[in-house]
Amino acid sequence: MRSAGRTGRGRADWARVRSGLPLVPFVAFVAVFLIVPTVTVIVSAFVSDGGFTLRRVGALFTDTALLALWRSLVLSGSTAILGAGLGAVLAWLIAGTAATSVFRRAVLAMCSVLAQFGGVALAFAFLATVGLNGVLTLWVQQHLGWDLAAGGWLYSLSGLVLVYTYFQIPLMVIVFLPSVAGLREQWREAAVSLGASTWQYWREVAVPLLTPAFLGGVLLLFANAFAAYATAAALVSQGSPIVPLLIRSALTSEVVLGQSGFAYALALEMVLVVAVVMIAYNALLRRTARWVR
Repeated sequence: MRSAGRTGRGRADWARVRSGLPLVPFVAFVAVFLIVPTVTVIVSAFVSDGGFTLRRVGALFTDTALLALWRSLVLSGSTAILGAGLGAVLAWLIAGTAATSVFRRAVLAMCSVLAQFGGVALAFAFLATVGLNGVLTLWVQQHLGWDLAAGGWLYSLSGLVLVYTYFQIPLMVIVFLPSVAGLREQWREAAVSLGASTWQYWREVAVPLLTPAFLGGVLLLFANAFAAYATAAALVSQGSPIVPLLIRSALTSEVVLGQSGFAYALALEMVLVVAVVMIAYNALLRRTARWVR
């Protein structure tokens, strides 16, 4: 009996191990590309020459680092709000069409592509359109006498706001559309049968239900913009207006050497900000999932 019991337990243990084997590549991928780099950043931000130090973290409170953090927060917050607002309206328009309509499928396909259209390609697209010698800039200048690129605004923080909003809107559509589509027609019918107007239905029923999903979308867009690097690096060749570019400057500067420790501290700062945002996003996502089924 004891031998049979051990055999049964052994088979059960082997079955559990075998069922978990497909997860080994995923766990290895997460460990190599997420856990190890994160731990390296945390340790390197506090360890210098084999000893614990707060000097690197203390550099985060200098004027340069605080200004870069403030600009990153402004850039991420403004593009998140703009992208969420415009994306929510577009998602509402799409949800009002038939699921099999050509318009809906075309817009969703375009949003899926544009949400991933970033980096150097996106920066070049704006440079070729509204840059100093962009197609639209030259056309408007020749026909209307306006200089769309006056002051070089495209290469500053305001230019980054425009470019970042370009990929934030389609991302919001993808994230927010399931929540809008989850609004059941029975809820509207019930509200109307009780004498509610369309405005009252949206104010008292739809908007409260969609608020967690909308705020979650805003947080996701904020994290997406805060961590973006390639687009800003392609547009802003000089200076460090945001944290990712300040990290680049600390690692590649030929004027001030030995700033890799400062770069680790900045990376830790970014990890903490994104972690807080994503924790709040997951909390709102769980709340939304209670009724979107």
